[in-house]
Amino acid sequence: MTTMNGTLDHDRYCAEVLAEADRFRRTVRGADLTATVPTCPDWTLEDLVRHVGGAYRWAAMTVRTRATEMVSYEAVPDAKGPSADDPAALDAWLDEGARLAAEAMREAGPDAPIWAWAPGQPSGFWPRRMTHETIIHRADAAATTGAAFPLAPEVAADTIEEWSQLMCLLPVLRPDHPLNALLGSDRTLRLHATDTPPGAPADWLLDFTGTAPAYRHSTEPATTTLQGPAADLLRVYYRRLPVDTPGIEVTGDRAFLDEWLGMAVFG
Repeated sequence: MTTMNGTLDHDRYCAEVLAEADRFRRTVRGADLTATVPTCPDWTLEDLVRHVGGAYRWAAMTVRTRATEMVSYEAVPDAKGPSADDPAALDAWLDEGARLAAEAMREAGPDAPIWAWAPGQPSGFWPRRMTHETIIHRADAAATTGAAFPLAPEVAADTIEEWSQLMCLLPVLRPDHPLNALLGSDRTLRLHATDTPPGAPADWLLDFTGTAPAYRHSTEPATTTLQGPAADLLRVYYRRLPVDTPGIEVTGDRAFLDEWLGMAVFG
């Protein structure tokens, strides 16, 4: 089964939880919170903020209590945030949640036995997951507000790494997952980030030729190759930017890329 190992260390992930929370807050600050999020059209910007802030508190409680089973969202104090229409209070609640999460994760360290929805993962799973949860929802917020999307290439590369792991893990955990329909099709999808620094991964090959999905770091030829700067590449990979975004290049079978993107869902 695909492991969920990261390419950064535990301290960096804990720091990124706080840094990404600050970037997220700046992205939404002063914006119309009633605006529809184009990449999550069932949500307003306020819904997005409350989702991220609630996730921080849920993760914080999971880690702080060393939970051995899933924590009920209803059991998490203040998980839904302030009830008043007060952007400043919502911002302060979001900031506090990120700090509670980072503190709990630092205190636990990377190796404590704690429940995670990905089987067999220790406490180090959580700061990595919350880093990338915030990055993707910051992309949603940026799509709503028109804000810039700064992101260090090595962090973007790990976001791609985690999504590749998840897209190989979920079909194994869920036999009804749409990606299982691609297995045995002799098709592969390669991603290439053009700007990652030495030591960070730059290539991912998702392989659907066998009986279970797999990925590896490889520059071998693929059915379809998607390449571009890591921050843009991850947003296309996560369906937060269109494939024809300037700077993104597709070679090979474009129809397979479209088919894969249509199936690459978390829920």
